[in-house]
Amino acid sequence: MATPSPTQFQNKPASLPCSNSSASFWHSEPNPFLLNHRTTPDLPAHADIIVIGSGITGASIARYLTSDARADSLDILMLEAREICWGATGRNGGHCQPLLFDRSPDVAAFEVRNVDAVRGYIEEHGIGVACEWRAVTGCRSFWDEGVFEAAKRDIRALAEVDPGLARRVRIVDGGDEEEVRRHCVAGGSAGLTLTEGAGQLWPYKYVSFIVEKCVREGRLNVQTNTAVTGVEAVGGDAEEGRYKQVVRTPRGNVKARHVILATNGYTSHLLRHLTDLIVPMRCEMSALHPPVGSERLPHSYGMVGFEGGNPEHDDYLIQRPFYDEPNGDGSRRGGHLMFGGGRSFAMYDCVGESEDDIVDPGEAEYLRRTLLRSMMLGGETGGLKELKASHQWTGIKGYSRDNMPWVGKVPSRDGKGAFEEGLWLCGGYTGHGMPNATLCGKAVVDMVLDERKEKLGYEKICEKLVKDKDLPQIYLITPQRLEAAHRLPSVAEQDVGGITQGGNPQESKPQESKCIVI
Repeated sequence: MATPSPTQFQNKPASLPCSNSSASFWHSEPNPFLLNHRTTPDLPAHADIIVIGSGITGASIARYLTSDARADSLDILMLEAREICWGATGRNGGHCQPLLFDRSPDVAAFEVRNVDAVRGYIEEHGIGVACEWRAVTGCRSFWDEGVFEAAKRDIRALAEVDPGLARRVRIVDGGDEEEVRRHCVAGGSAGLTLTEGAGQLWPYKYVSFIVEKCVREGRLNVQTNTAVTGVEAVGGDAEEGRYKQVVRTPRGNVKARHVILATNGYTSHLLRHLTDLIVPMRCEMSALHPPVGSERLPHSYGMVGFEGGNPEHDDYLIQRPFYDEPNGDGSRRGGHLMFGGGRSFAMYDCVGESEDDIVDPGEAEYLRRTLLRSMMLGGETGGLKELKASHQWTGIKGYSRDNMPWVGKVPSRDGKGAFEEGLWLCGGYTGHGMPNATLCGKAVVDMVLDERKEKLGYEKICEKLVKDKDLPQIYLITPQRLEAAHRLPSVAEQDVGGITQGGNPQESKPQESKCIVI
């Protein structure tokens, strides 16, 4: 397996998204309206707000912009290097699961609200069947006694400070074999945690619905297959009302009053000075055919440290619904086991890699064979050594150096002032974007509109968001956080030795139990 040098990738910026990406199962039913979509034949010369990226972050930004009366008169442009939702969101595990005992209570509560926001939008627009939304319990199995004990300590600590959140989590000891089997987990684990309030979905269909709706309502100009090669400050007078940034593409340049980067793992391609703060990470997913005669699993799953894997490299699993029409072999349609992870068994480097065109053979083999030993799948498994894959593919996560998303104004690139005028960032989810990006997107929209319409300064905007519990303090981009993050171990070092949470190295601790999923 690959063993990265801890300092190997610290100064390696991301590439542009590659043109020959591996084939994700989630893209097997593409949205015909959005394929190669360009709302206008040519790029506009100017826009009020440009959103770069079209995953769940970019779609959420578009959703909240186009539904906010303060933005009614604004021209909003979305630029995407490939097709809509062709990056991490269109390649992830389909989880929308809040982490509760792995986070501080304010962050955990924020993630719960994110899941509620996703579910609420799906219910409001009646797209639950189309995007295969399912409310589930998150079942995490621990295969290392020490990590399981650390998780139990974290749950006890959460109960002391936020009993309401703690009541959402239940512990099952590995010695209770009957109870473990009831949750379809194989014997041999140290134990399980069961977390209420999770969801699973077809992420591409969810995002493409949002984007198509914004376009059809005439509120969003989408330009696919339009890579952004640079974002630069507009020189000269920057008084109110003037364009502050110019976005460069092979099809021409566009000036904007505000640019919002929803580029996650690809951020450092445009912001080289953030190369060591948001690091690309190539990770692997699979869509596996279930055993003939099996039934749908009851939960979504995370697996920590199975077969001696690094506990920092969790595996993650959901199962799609079955459909009535049978296949030729007597099995039912659907029911794919959407299984990701296996990074401890990778043959190629993962940290710092930003091309999703390859499938790692070590991870791929691990994913095909592991569920037959870690789970009780049911059905006809006799003699099976591995499951057959419908698709196996890779995607690029954006790993944050302090394990928290970055939301707010972009730090200055030229040292003139603390921040760039008109340039905003929302990303760096460390593989945990689905239960974060929706309300992070809303927060950055509020930032832009509060500055533009309410004439608030950045510090006041940040204070208001935190006071109203619209964003955790630790997510904000501030000079203090930047300074603290630069003192932390690199992403590559933490990937080997453990995540350090938060922006203050003196107050944070290595995270001993977590479930990070794409």
